[in-house]
Amino acid sequence: MRLTSRVVIVGAFSLLAINLRAASEIAVAIRYLQAQGTSHSHLYLYRENGKFLRQLTNDDSGQDVDPIFAPDGEVIVFTREKTGSPNEFWSVHPLGGNPSKLDAAPDWYEQTKTSSYFTNRDTPAPTESASPATGSPQSSPSPDASAARTAAGMMGERRSYRAPDGSVELILREDPSDPDDQVDGERHGKHYVLRYLKTGIQADFGTLPGFFGVYEILHERQNPERQFLFEGLLRVAFFGLHLNSTDGDTSFALDLNGPRFVRLSPNWAAPVPLPGEAAFLTLTENRYEPIQGTTKTANCSYIERWDAQLQKTRYARPKAAAIFYGASIYRSERIPAVVTIRQNAD
Repeated sequence: MRLTSRVVIVGAFSLLAINLRAASEIAVAIRYLQAQGTSHSHLYLYRENGKFLRQLTNDDSGQDVDPIFAPDGEVIVFTREKTGSPNEFWSVHPLGGNPSKLDAAPDWYEQTKTSSYFTNRDTPAPTESASPATGSPQSSPSPDASAARTAAGMMGERRSYRAPDGSVELILREDPSDPDDQVDGERHGKHYVLRYLKTGIQADFGTLPGFFGVYEILHERQNPERQFLFEGLLRVAFFGLHLNSTDGDTSFALDLNGPRFVRLSPNWAAPVPLPGEAAFLTLTENRYEPIQGTTKTANCSYIERWDAQLQKTRYARPKAAAIFYGASIYRSERIPAVVTIRQNAD
């Protein structure tokens, strides 16, 4: 009878562990900038709801970057970058424990690329990187491409985009007599039109809540014909806008359920779809973040999650200046099970 009880108890704990791992988890490589000395990137594990679970690495001999879940979610492989030495490959279990050094990176690790994201051009999304020699942040600009867009003759064009379900159409038109429409900047796009095709109701972008200005619609990098992200209750399109040479560009989500505009970052943010979920990630740039304990600021980057109501969860310590070095999500009940963003999106 005692043995049976013990088996039942052990079985219950096993089921509990399985259920706990059934929730989506995200492994994040992030470097928290400090007032003195060299800061280092370590791996941290979160639940998708933002609950911090545990720190997975704490070695200060290098920078731990590009964590990627194995296809079965049982292990996380990452790269350790050291000054003047070849990259090392390590593995660690999501439940914690000491990392193990690998002789070589697994084939699946080498082959895993950054999941598709929305962009305004065909080059990789911006990230913050660090000099391995000094450990100090080095700025990577947001896609400040307004001059290139103007040269390409996009100004003055009329373009329209219809949602995949035929519910709405976005008409990007400009008023030649309106000075705001002559430059890629604040208040541009106020004459763009949101039209609901089934009812014929339409509204200028400039009348929608949250409007600040938009220029071009973003497209999925691997599928330039995709301009909308529809997943369950999530129905959005993304737009970019140039700010200035200091702040770079910014991006907005047009919530078609509102309708309304939601700014994804004071600076740039690259949206990353989560297939099968009414949510998306953003690789988010925040310029001139204060470093605690100093008068210095840094150009920082983070990974964030947005739900269908466009509520944001940041996977980082609150009010911390930090630099993102890659992330991977394991979702046991979705396809694909693993969604990854490498430190240099490719």
